[in-house]
Amino acid sequence: MKLAEGLLLRADLQKKIASLRERIVRSSLFQEGTQPLEDSNELISESVAVLNQLEELVVSINIANLNNKLPDGRTLTSAMAHRDTLIQHHALLQTAIASTQKEPDRYSAREIKWLSTVNVQKLQKQSEDLAKTTRELNGKIQETNWKVDL
Repeated sequence: MKLAEGLLLRADLQKKIASLRERIVRSSLFQEGTQPLEDSNELISESVAVLNQLEELVVSINIANLNNKLPDGRTLTSAMAHRDTLIQHHALLQTAIASTQKEPDRYSAREIKWLSTVNVQKLQKQSEDLAKTTRELNGKIQETNWKVDL
């Protein structure tokens, strides 16, 4: 199985665990004179089995991320950490840009003028550059994920 397939399987297992959790909640309590929809104990056992499968898969994914590199020589783990930093940096700049937009206040014939303390054009350019860098890095990570065996 390729690393990318393992990542897809991990997402499926996480969804299955969430679904099982909801089914346990729905089946753990029922009104007298009725029957529970499902056996909660069986659902718990199934959940534990899926959790164990997920743990094994995550260990394999983490080992693969540590032992495999992008064409530029960075490990997948390092590249993903850098990608996360780029995403947070981009979000920070977007927040700064959004904070400069204020609805006009009209208290009298004279309006209060609001002035920005940041250069919005400069921040927007930086934000666009970060978004592009993030997309490119994400592409390299995904490409490598489809080449690496788990």
